[in-house]
This record gives sequence, structure tokens and C-alpha cells, in this order.
Amino acid sequence: MSKQVLPVYSIDTLKADAVSAKDLTADHFAHYLDEHRNLHFPHRHSFYHLVYFSKGSGTHSIDFVNFHVAAGQIYFMIPGQVHAWDFASAPDGFIVNFSEQFLHAFIANPRYTDQFGFFSGIAAKQVIDLPPTERAAVEEILEHIVQEANSKRVLKDDVVRAALVQLFVTVSRYSDKEQEQQPTNYNSLLLTNFQKLIGLHYKEKKLTKDYAAMLYVTPNHLNALCKDLTGRQAGELIRDRVVLEAKRLLINANMTVSEIAAELAFADNSYFSKFFKKYTGVTPEVFRKQIIKK
Repeated sequence: MSKQVLPVYSIDTLKADAVSAKDLTADHFAHYLDEHRNLHFPHRHSFYHLVYFSKGSGTHSIDFVNFHVAAGQIYFMIPGQVHAWDFASAPDGFIVNFSEQFLHAFIANPRYTDQFGFFSGIAAKQVIDLPPTERAAVEEILEHIVQEANSKRVLKDDVVRAALVQLFVTVSRYSDKEQEQQPTNYNSLLLTNFQKLIGLHYKEKKLTKDYAAMLYVTPNHLNALCKDLTGRQAGELIRDRVVLEAKRLLINANMTVSEIAAELAFADNSYFSKFFKKYTGVTPEVFRKQIIKK
């Protein structure tokens, strides 16, 4: 049995007194931070998480990728990702946490969020800096969500769900302009399915041929497709996911490197250490020390 690898927060542990605490919380960011001063960082969420900054400075990270805080910035995170904050000045804005079930109670399509790049799980696509011309509309929607979520109005959850969809579309129309002009084709869908399979099987399946078989294509075809759409080969995408999870596990001081190697289905600790150093430039032990020092 694997150990608990990181603090994992569910919505009800963050705000147990909320009427819909199990599936939704929404608040002004400054108030949220004041209420949750005991949050441990870095940590994972078991829910979708979005933050909009109306002011503030400092940094935040998603899966070890650092971003500078700026007014007009909005970021989206999917369940399971790791993040941390380090504010240099008091931030404000909005925060919304919602479960997968909360959205699916309104939208029958279980893959609805797949169409939005900011829900891809790729950190670089999850942070959007909105220009001043786009901020008022987004702030109005978020204020509406906060007011409804914390009210006792009839069908308030449905109002919030509708507002969330409006928010997703509003942000995507700005952030995904190029994709908006290009209809989803077979290759894009195949890549999306490949990335989802990696998320499900990266521990036990680390070869391109394994995923090609599940997708009913040849390894060469899968490699060519990934190279064309991402600039990287299929094997690199698989390795990236394994390395990311290794980093997530290494920041937990309660797991030894040997335990992490076993968790990720490596034959032994030596093979895992060589693999990690090859693709990060440092050993697992050095990476852990660097994170702890920060």
C-alpha cells in the first residue's frame, strides 16, 4: 500500500460550513486566504480550482512551473495537480473550487472541459493574462458566482453552473483564438486520447508501442503525430508524465526514494535514480533537497 504522498485537500475540508461544501466554494481571494492561513504548501487538490488576481505580486507554481502574479491573470487547475503560492504583496481577486460532479450535474457530456486548453493539465496553458479590455466581463461573472454560491437562493447551484460555463467560454474566446478557428480533427482527438491514456497508465506502461496498441495505430504514426502537433515524440510525453509524478512524490519527506521507485513501477531504486537524473539533470535526492531549501 502506498503512503499518502502530499497533503490533498477536498472542498469540504476547506469550507465545511458551506451549504454546498462538498462540491463548490467561491470567495473573494483575500478573504479566502485569511480563512485558510493553515494551508500547507505545496499540496494537491481533489477538485477543479481557479483563481483570478485583481491585484497582488509574487509567484505561484503549477506542477513545479513558476508564474509571476499579475493583475488580470486567471489560472485553472485540474484535480491531482500540485501548486504553491509565494506572495510578495497582498493579493485579491476571486477563487472558485468545484468538483467534477458539480459540473456534470448540469452538463451530461463527461468530456465537456476537454475542449478548453486551460483544463489540459499542461501548466503553460493553464495561466492566462487577460488584457484590461477583457477583465471587466470576467470580474462581473466571478462576482456573480461568489454572490450566488454564498446565498440561499432557490436553484443557486444551477445559476453558478451556468455562470461557470459562461466564464469558460469567455476566457477561451480570448486565450484560444487560433484553436477557435481550427475545428477539432482526427489527429487532435487522437493526441487528446493519447494524453488521457498516459494519465491513466504512466506507471505500468512506459513504451510508445503500448499506447499505440490501445489507440489502434502504429508506434511510428503516433510518434509522427506527436512530433507534428507538439514538437516532441510520444516517448517524451510519456517520460514527462513519469518525471512529473516523481517530482510530486519527492516533495513528500515521508517517502524514501526506494518507495517512490516502487510506486512508479521501476524495477529498482538504481534504475529510477538514473532515469530521473537523465531527464532532470539531478538525482532524486538533490531535487528533494532543492525543493526543501526553497
